Amino acid sequence: MLYELVQFSDQIGPLNVFRYITFRTGGAIFTALLFVMLFGPGMIDLLRVKQGKGQPIREDGPKSHFSKKGTPTMGGLMILAGVTVSTLLWSNWSNLYVWIVLGVTLSFGAIGFYDDYLKVTKRTTDGFPGRVRLSLEVLIAGIATYAIMKLSIPELSGKLAVPFFKSLLIDLGPFFILLGVLVIAGAGNSVNLTDGLDGLAIVPVMIAAATFGLIAYLSGNVKFAQYLQIHFVPGTGELAVICGALIGAGLGFLWFNAPPAMIFMGDTGSLALGGGLGAIAVAIKHELVLAIVGGLFVLETLSVIIQVASFKLTGKRVFRMAPLHHHYEQKGWQESTVVVRFWIISVVLALIGLATLKLR
Repeated sequence: MLYELVQFSDQIGPLNVFRYITFRTGGAIFTALLFVMLFGPGMIDLLRVKQGKGQPIREDGPKSHFSKKGTPTMGGLMILAGVTVSTLLWSNWSNLYVWIVLGVTLSFGAIGFYDDYLKVTKRTTDGFPGRVRLSLEVLIAGIATYAIMKLSIPELSGKLAVPFFKSLLIDLGPFFILLGVLVIAGAGNSVNLTDGLDGLAIVPVMIAAATFGLIAYLSGNVKFAQYLQIHFVPGTGELAVICGALIGAGLGFLWFNAPPAMIFMGDTGSLALGGGLGAIAVAIKHELVLAIVGGLFVLETLSVIIQVASFKLTGKRVFRMAPLHHHYEQKGWQESTVVVRFWIISVVLALIGLATLKLR
């Protein structure tokens, strides 16, 4: 919206600043943060009244979590509202990548919202039937990937870029849609599994958003892309604005989600944020880098897969409890200790992910 002010820059010189992605990304961060901070308390009060007993707590979960009984969920609505308002205000509406990523984010958020709604109304930890939920995620991710392929330049469409190699592209053809589905749906569910402790998921999401915001800006700028020897993807620089909105909304949400949490993001937020990050990674041709930057989410997911496979095959558990953060809780780590140490791991992984830009 504000980007359109550029057309008046000939008459009013200072309006030319809206041309720059860096300026609009900064504006998106501040706007999303301010929106969530202003409207967050009212949304929390409303959700508390509507939900009554709040999010159901797993009976087989860590005993320390029973003290959180009554905390409202669906805090992802705060994040999504901030991201949407900020993105629409600061992004270039003619850029189709923006609409694809925003569409995936809101669609995954809608799936998560329905899941949270069922849990709250039925007073159970079982929400949306798994197969139906996954089918919807696959459908949305498949449509988004197909649209991204159509937008991409012919040299990159349907091809997988391999980090650490400046010109290596693997042509997957139509099978690239399967890869895109795996990345987008996988990222959504991985963040969802990680969201189990106060503040645990939102900070790594913000770290990943900051990392991919920078990569999107560099990939969408021909000069920077040539200098770093990464693939130039025209138009994707605008995705830095969405990443900025994710950071700002995440900061605002963390204010209320910091221990002890006043609200949980729920599947409404975790599915949406993960799916959005996955869509950005596919758009900017850094799908494999997402597995590095979001390595914490990958570890959490693998812990669940390993635990289930081991129990079914041998009858024994590898971890005391899955996902991984519960394992360390069961070992006696304080919740805050687990959260901060996992944040540190996320920072290290993000730095490794950024290193792939130059190590080629």
